[in-house]
Amino acid sequence: MRLILMTGKGGVGKTSVAAATGLRCAELGYKTLVLSTDPAHSLADSFDMELGHDSRLVKPNLWAAELDALRELEGNWGAVKRYITQVLKAQGLEGVQAEELAILPGMDEIFGLVRMKRHYDDGEFDVLIIDSAPTGTALRLLSLPEVGGWYMRKFYKPLQGLSVALRPLVEPFFRPLAGFSLPDKEVMDAPYEFYEQIEALEKILTNNTVTSVRLITNPEKMVIKESLRAHAYLSLYNVATDLIVANRIIPDEVTDPFFKRWKENQQQYKQEIHENFRPLPVKEVPLYSEEMCGLPALERLKETLYKDEDPSKVYYTENTIRIVQDNNQYVLELYLPGIAKDQIQLTKTGDELNVRIGNHRRNMVLPQALAALQPSGAKMEDDYLKIKFA
Repeated sequence: MRLILMTGKGGVGKTSVAAATGLRCAELGYKTLVLSTDPAHSLADSFDMELGHDSRLVKPNLWAAELDALRELEGNWGAVKRYITQVLKAQGLEGVQAEELAILPGMDEIFGLVRMKRHYDDGEFDVLIIDSAPTGTALRLLSLPEVGGWYMRKFYKPLQGLSVALRPLVEPFFRPLAGFSLPDKEVMDAPYEFYEQIEALEKILTNNTVTSVRLITNPEKMVIKESLRAHAYLSLYNVATDLIVANRIIPDEVTDPFFKRWKENQQQYKQEIHENFRPLPVKEVPLYSEEMCGLPALERLKETLYKDEDPSKVYYTENTIRIVQDNNQYVLELYLPGIAKDQIQLTKTGDELNVRIGNHRRNMVLPQALAALQPSGAKMEDDYLKIKFA
């Protein structure tokens, strides 16, 4: 299966690009699913048809769906939800309040990952296109395997074993006092089963022959800056970007004086997009005179984007992490385009290297060759952070 994630700042047109990409893949004979994991779904509006949690046929070889976090919660998290509800009711909350609070913040992001993994395992589709949330939420989603793994290794697994061992001894005294039972094995196993699925998905997300991110941007200063940050953070999580789509460029035939300044600014920003994202390929899409709603409009966008191309191909193979030997030293190289060295914080604990950029952090489990060594210096060179180990 080919996995393509579309992301970008809110309102840049990523849903339209995802839908048009799905049309072209289906046209080429690939069984294609376009899945929206954005809590504020607009995929149904783009196709101009009703969509729900289950995949619906849009046209031959093309299906679409909008993730329903509540449906996924009942199917995958039911035992945990019932237990949390029981605890909250024992604390005096009413039924409806307890039910609502049992849905923990961020669960829709986790369920998006689980649904992606399920489709990958089923092998029902040739191409899975994810119309993801805006960049900030999408990056949190892509960081979950790394962050979740750290918490599972350090805290949850030891706690799980202790809870199972102590429950028969403590339960007779605990329930009369607290008003609810200790979590049973089914409840304690559910989070770890989730983590195992997400950990397996990480191998798929970081395989640049299977998974690519496509960043949708506009020729505007704020949008470009966010896209550049997103590209660097994606690289931090070892998720490869293979294409940039510069959307809503005012066409040359627009000569109204009102747009003169806009067009001049866009020319400058277009050049910045090509320069700042080089060597990634950039596709330019004009600002259309009509909304991108319905199949006729999406067909037009599809032709502009791809013509005779196969959008399921890997447009550019990006190597985000590599290890090289230099004068009997190991050098770990992380691709962090556009990030200054003074924005990066590095710490090493045991066999883990912690890399922090702003509010994004990655705990990298180092290969055995590096785990016993200490970082002896770091420098930025050609958009790579090069960390020497000695």
